[in-house]
Amino acid sequence: MPELHFAWMEISILFSLAGSLWLKFTKNRDIAYKRCLITCALVFLTAVGGWVDFIMLQAFEATDHLSLTQLLWNRNLFIADELSAPLLPLAALLYLLTVLSTLKTKGHRFSFSSTLFSEAILLATLSSRDPWVIICLLSVATIPPYLEIKTNRESPRVYVLHMGLFITLLVLGGVLSGYGDANDVTSLIAGALLTTAALLRSGIIPLHCWMTDLFNKVTFGTALLFVTPMTGAYAVMRLVYPIAPDWALQGIALISLVTAVYAAGMALVQKEARRFFCYLFLSHSSLVLVGLEMATPLGLTGGLCVWISVGISLAGFALTFRSVEARIGRISLLEYHGLYEHTPTLAALFLVTGLASIGFPGTLGFIATELLVEGAIEVYPLIGTAVMIAAALNSIAILRAYFRVFTGARHVASISLRARVSEHVAILILVALILGGGLYPQFGVSSRYHAAKEMIQLRETLFQHTSSASKVSETEPPAARSQVVNSLAKQTGRL
Repeated sequence: MPELHFAWMEISILFSLAGSLWLKFTKNRDIAYKRCLITCALVFLTAVGGWVDFIMLQAFEATDHLSLTQLLWNRNLFIADELSAPLLPLAALLYLLTVLSTLKTKGHRFSFSSTLFSEAILLATLSSRDPWVIICLLSVATIPPYLEIKTNRESPRVYVLHMGLFITLLVLGGVLSGYGDANDVTSLIAGALLTTAALLRSGIIPLHCWMTDLFNKVTFGTALLFVTPMTGAYAVMRLVYPIAPDWALQGIALISLVTAVYAAGMALVQKEARRFFCYLFLSHSSLVLVGLEMATPLGLTGGLCVWISVGISLAGFALTFRSVEARIGRISLLEYHGLYEHTPTLAALFLVTGLASIGFPGTLGFIATELLVEGAIEVYPLIGTAVMIAAALNSIAILRAYFRVFTGARHVASISLRARVSEHVAILILVALILGGGLYPQFGVSSRYHAAKEMIQLRETLFQHTSSASKVSETEPPAARSQVVNSLAKQTGRL
């Protein structure tokens, strides 16, 4: 397997862990903010360096050079491929801009140390392809939000019940997946458990109420960083997509489509801004799953492109919402606030990022949504119609929220409500990516298309090997058959 020229992935993870430990003993909030910002910047630079290094290799996958895990365990735990390589700098950028736009006075509620620890777990997850490593990291990632809920003296019951079920399903599915052949009952049960766990983490109905509860009980920044990277979709691609038959993938797509339309309708009638954003995000993340489960090059390309565009546009949308909330408190959508005169730049950024998320022409989401609709119509024509219905409902909900927050009344304030320079910079960076990706989409689309073809080819190769193993070893005992399947699968070299 090709190697990067430096241990980019491991260095970025170590930077995050070291920064988290460093800030654990920093009591001054101003100093903690500066140190957290410096750490996030270093992590982002290393993530970008790894992505550039990976592009220069022109390979489907690569490992770190002089890997620490290779030296200690004679095994590379962290592998970047065309699916995960762009997700690493995107995740690092999300953390950097969230910290940059955080008011220093929020340091007592928004823990910088826990944020860096969560970033380390996220980067390690996106750099992993081993099922058990992913299962362990996804389980550990649920701890920081739980600790913040307890710190805020809120009831963690809903969150604990859902995340406990999520971890249980992951572990049981991981255990059962080690037994049986490709198409026997044990493997089907394991696949069903892993699928349910990934869909629960993604907030698919009816297992979505934990997400609205989380947004209500933790800081906006913590909730944003926990859901926006869409690790549930990553779990689907790593744990479910390689082993699930086509009919199962299409079933997941239909469930996700129902969630997308339902969440879009719910976003249209919400009375509180946080719940509105939560349902808006659920609708868009479900559309990502619709594309990922199409199992066709065009549909999968659309899903991967929407994954990137939604991650960027909704991150900017959420940071704008967060900046407004930091000035006037929790935002009610039952009344008009008339904040345009006080924060005209935030109003413009709010509208740009919101429209980008639903695929407005000239933005990053336009080509992505078009590819998703075309890919969906190839499988089921009605799915494409439902995708457009969800997008239409989301667009109406976004415009309704814009008018409620920024127009309709004259807001009187005794102090200036204008956004700080750091908040402008954070959101403008995302807007630049949105518009740049919309004007020059060739690089991103070609990269996602190549990744989609490789993932589909890998899946077909794995199914051919497992089918051959089942035919060859029908007379062997179950343990021997499982060993044959595993050995043939590993020969593909891209599990």
